[in-house]
Order: sequence, then structure tokens, then C-alpha cells
Amino acid sequence: MTTQIFVASGLHGTAVLAAALDSGCFAESGRRILLLCDTTAVPEAAVPADAMPGFGRLRTRFDEVLSWNDAVFPLHPGAWEPRADDVPLWERHLRRAWDLGDEEVELVLESPHTGPAQAVAQIFTGGPVTVHTDGLTGYGPTGGKIPPLIGTRVRHVLHPGLLPGLRPLLLGEFGAEPRPLPAPALLKVFGELADSVPEPAAPEGAAVLLLPEAGVLPAAEEEELQLRMIRGTAALGHTHLVLQPCPHDPAPSAPALRAEAARLGVELTAPDSGLPGVPVLAEVLYERLRPALVVGCSSPALIGAAVHYSLPVARSGTGTLLERLTPYENPARIPVTIVDALLPDLAEPAAVSGQTPLTEAAVAEALGGLLPAVAFAMQPRVRPDLRPAAERYLAAHLNARTWRYFKRRRLGSLALPGVVPARLAFVRRNAVLRRLARRARALRR
Repeated sequence: MTTQIFVASGLHGTAVLAAALDSGCFAESGRRILLLCDTTAVPEAAVPADAMPGFGRLRTRFDEVLSWNDAVFPLHPGAWEPRADDVPLWERHLRRAWDLGDEEVELVLESPHTGPAQAVAQIFTGGPVTVHTDGLTGYGPTGGKIPPLIGTRVRHVLHPGLLPGLRPLLLGEFGAEPRPLPAPALLKVFGELADSVPEPAAPEGAAVLLLPEAGVLPAAEEEELQLRMIRGTAALGHTHLVLQPCPHDPAPSAPALRAEAARLGVELTAPDSGLPGVPVLAEVLYERLRPALVVGCSSPALIGAAVHYSLPVARSGTGTLLERLTPYENPARIPVTIVDALLPDLAEPAAVSGQTPLTEAAVAEALGGLLPAVAFAMQPRVRPDLRPAAERYLAAHLNARTWRYFKRRRLGSLALPGVVPARLAFVRRNAVLRRLARRARALRR
């Protein structure tokens, strides 16, 4: 007997897992457990995923639903990991609490550098691991070094296939095989969720604005970015706008947004899930509204609108985000880079109206060389094998447009083209010369 434990942190991740099960991505097992974990700052104040509209339709794919938050309470699941000496105790405790007995456990985790996924993988050792990702971060490097005892167990990386023909880099250092989910299975699951929410107040064909995650920018700059999105969308002739917050953020209520909308003569609405404080997934809006335009910064739902729903899309504010994201290895850098390089700018009406479908050729041309270069600059110790690809791209394509994806200091510290002349690149790679330079700086101080 094998028990499969599927770990998800929200409704969207659960939907991706449901689509994977519908697609036959997993072998039959004696028992399938959905393990929900809420990593928000105050999980006790948030609405749990199993209470959200539509969850009941997804729940039918699993034999049982458990809570990781309850299992580790009162510890916060976002930062907690078991001590090495306590791992056998935790495994014995959870096997007894979840009635696992001595069965083999197969894990299906979100990115394993996150707290809950890594903790679960450390406790249940030995079994195979599949990683699922529901966004664009899978196309970037792993967010840090993964313990070999976990990384070598990963067999596959499931992803929604948002970028046709492009291979995700997540866990590539362990040889994990990416496996895209069929688009029809994903659309079927999101259609089930759409049937579970009230009829939207917005008319069909309204424009949807995917607001950036709260806290990435200072409050004043975040509000200015939202105002820019409203102005740009209204300038294209749209008169009804739907403000779609990030899934973990509350609905925006800034008076400045409504005042600007009134000045421009457009109407603003927020989607209603039927449950106070619970947002609607963007894909549900696509199913119900068929928007005439979707605008955003870095949301994977923006790329999904273009690839899975063939909707017109536009980006706004990506230049600001690329400049402000810190540190450079911030995982959000990959989604912003993808959106900036691939989609038309909202401030360019001709580009928005004349956009073409995102084909494999278009994706490969825009991102085929760029993403490996950014990934190496972000995590050179995790993916040193990407250095040759980064050097080739920077030597041939670094210009006024592509400099926005890199930082001069980061390129210099890695001896990459663009900062250090090619004939002097060996200096930064030579350990003896670096040691002498450090001694010289110390003497000068």
C-alpha cells in the first residue's frame, strides 16, 4: 500500500493538483491525502482553503483533507522545520495521528525550498517526491540549495505549461523532469470553480486589472502603479474595470482609485466570491467574463490569460518592479522578467491592439537565452552549469533594453560580460588574485 500526500497552500494550488489527477499524472494508490498549509502572516485570521467557494468540487479527488497548520500548532508553518534529532519523533507522531501505519509515503510538494514542503520532505524520508508549481517561478532557479537527501528524490516537476516550448529550470540541478499539465484539464477544473461563485457584477467583456502583490512596493508607489493601470486601460476605451487583487491580499479600497475612475468616467468593481474577505481566482473571471483586456505586472494569471484563454493582455509597472526588487535573487524577479520581455506595454496602444498569439517561436526568441542568464545571475551557486549560457547571452544581447534585467554590480561580481572586459575576466575567477585584492583593500583601510 502506498499513501500519496499532496501539499497545497491555497485554492489555486489545489486546482492544479486536481487537474494533475484528472490527467493521470499519478499512479493509483491506496489513499490520497490533501495536506493544506496556510503560510500567511496570521493564518488564524485567514479563511482556510477548504472553506472557499468551489473547494468541495476539488475535494472529490482526494480521500481525506488534513491541515499542516493544525499538525504543527502553535508553531508557524512558514518558518518551522524539525530539528534533525527530532525527525524520527515527528514521523512516528504523524504516522500515528494520520493513521499511516508502516505504509510507503509518496510526496507531492510545492517548491521544496519553502518551509512546509521542506519540513514534510524531511519528516517522511525515503519515498519519491513530485514537485508542483502553479506559477512562473518554476521557470527560474531553485531559491537556494536543497539538501541532497531531498533533491535527489524529486522525479518530476509539474507545471501549468504557461510558456509553450520552454523548459522550467526549477530543480534542474537534480535532473528533475518537467511535466506540463494538459490545458484542457486545467480549464475543466477552473470551469468547476467558476460554477461555484455568484454571477459577477461586471458585464461580459470588462477589462480585468491584476493588481501587484501588496508590500512589494512602498504604499505610495503601489497606489501610483494602480492609478497608472486605471489610466492606461481607460485610455484604450474600456469603461468597466474589475480590480483583481493578489489571491492572498484583501480587496483594494483606496479612495484615490475610485476618485480617479470617476474623473475618467469609468466604473470600478471588485469580484465577489460570496464569502467576505475571500477573493475570486483570476481564472474564474476569465471563465465568466471573457475580458476584453487583462492588465498586470507579474501575475502568472496574466500569461495564463494569453496562453490558455487567448485573451488580449498588457503589462504595466514591470520596469519599476525590476528596479526595486531586492535582493537580486528575489524569486519574484523571474515572473516580472517574463512578463516584461514577452507582453506589450499598456502605454503602447498599437502594440496592445496588434499583439499576436504567444507561439513557441515567440517565447523562445524572447526568453530562450534571457532566462538562463538571469537564473545564473540570481543563483550562481545553485546552477553553475548555466554560466556558459549566461556568458553567450550577455556577450551578444546586452543593450539598453536588456540591461533592465541585470544589475551592474552583480555582473561584475560574477565576472560576466558587460562590466569586466573579456581579457580581464580571469581575474575574478582566480582565487589567489582575489585574496591579494582583499588584503590590499584591508591595508588601504
